[in-house]
Parts: sequence; structure tokens; C-alpha cells
Amino acid sequence: MTLELFHNHMSTCSQKVRLCLAEKRVTDWVSRHIDLGKNEHLEPAYLSINPNGVVPAFRHDGSIIVESTVMCEYLDEVFGTMGELTPADPVARAHMRAWLRYIDEVPSMAVRVPTFRHWIRPKFLAMSEAEFDKYAERNPLRKPFLKRMGRAGFSDADYDVAIWQLRQSFGRMEKVLESSPWLCGSRFGIADICMVPVLARLEDLYLGEIAGEFGRVSDWYARAQARPSFALAFYDGSRPRRAEDYTLFTGKAVPAHGSAAGSAANATPPSV
Repeated sequence: MTLELFHNHMSTCSQKVRLCLAEKRVTDWVSRHIDLGKNEHLEPAYLSINPNGVVPAFRHDGSIIVESTVMCEYLDEVFGTMGELTPADPVARAHMRAWLRYIDEVPSMAVRVPTFRHWIRPKFLAMSEAEFDKYAERNPLRKPFLKRMGRAGFSDADYDVAIWQLRQSFGRMEKVLESSPWLCGSRFGIADICMVPVLARLEDLYLGEIAGEFGRVSDWYARAQARPSFALAFYDGSRPRRAEDYTLFTGKAVPAHGSAAGSAANATPPSV
């Protein structure tokens, strides 16, 4: 069965689908990289695959599947041992689905705010108003969002709300992790997969201390990073950390290259 994944190296939604592929031990998928910096997601060829104009999407034996959380659930049903990333108990499964809705609606949306402010806003500010309006009009799904945000990006109030939402998310995780190693019980599953890229993005923005305030969440993330799937999903070139971001976000000089932070600060810059 042929599976083509249309994704971007640094997209958080693409990262979670790659995590799921790795957990399901699917290795023969075909990579179709979509360059967001070149607006390939808005070209007719990609819009014919995903009319929402966002990544990821995949084509499996001719059928198109979109929406990253849906894609993860599909992978768990179709590949390997069916349902190995989903609780068997109906109540636990309902709790998983509630987590998935919450993750999609709260932390996944919240982490976009610092991402747009620090990485994408410079691209918009370089545009004229006419150019930005033209870009927004081309976005079939995000046009109202972009129009509301404007070239200048999110307000300080929006930013503060997003950070509050992230802390709320980690607080909920902290409570659940008192009684189980993973978000939905004893096994690493789809809810965990969908949350991992949020923490990775905060790390890449040098905002990891937000999650670091929560001890069980930090332990959960360390254990997720230690899984073989993490290295497969977050390969070289998929972690957009920049030296200028380190100084901007921390107010400190970039550490010596030999340190962990210094190595991260000299990683490949994002293509957004």
C-alpha cells in the first residue's frame, strides 16, 4: 500500500503525523515536501489535494486524508496492530477523544501565537498592505484569521492569552500525569503524539521554561523524546532554532558552541 505524505519539515502538525508513522513502524512512506516559504501550499497542485491549503495531508492508495489528528487516528486503524495507540476501553477512548479536541482547540492554537510573532511576522511586515491582502485572499482556510491578525501580527493581549492557555494545558497534563505515565493511561498514544510537537515548538522558540514549570510534564516530555519515534519525526532540519531568537527571547548572549543551547542556537534557520 503506497502512502504519500505531503508535509513540511518544521510544521508542528506535520511533526505529529511523522511521530505517528514512526510509532506505527511505517517506514516506506513517500515524502512530498511542501515549501511554505514559497507558498507551495497555496498552489493549485496542492490545493487539489488539500483544499484547505494547509499541511499535512496524505494520499493512501489513491484516497486523500487531511487534518493531522484525523490522519493519526487513521494510521492507528489501518497500519500495524489496529488500535495500539488508542485505549481499548470505551471510557478511556472517550477521554482520549476529549484530549484530542482540547489539544486541537487550545495548545495547538495557542502555540501559533508566539510562532507567528517571532518567525512569521517579519515576512508579513516586509510586504506592502496590498501584498499582504493578496496573500490572505489566497488562503482558503486562514483568510479570516490572517485578516483579523493583520500584517503587524497578534497584539500583546493575544500573546498573553496564548501563554495563559499553554500554562492551563500543562496544568491539566500535570494533574492527569499524577496517576498515569501517559495522557490516556499506561501506553503512549495518539493524545501524547499530538501534544509532543507543542513542547518541541516552545523549545525551538526558547520558551521551554513554560512547560518546565510543571515537573510531571517535563518528565513526560523527556520520556517522549527518548522514544525512537522522536528522532525519526524530528530529524535534522526539522527544528527551526536560530541564534538571533536565543538572544531575543532570553536577553542573553548565545552560549559557546559546545553547550547544548549553543548547538541549538546554531541549527538550521526556519524556512518561513
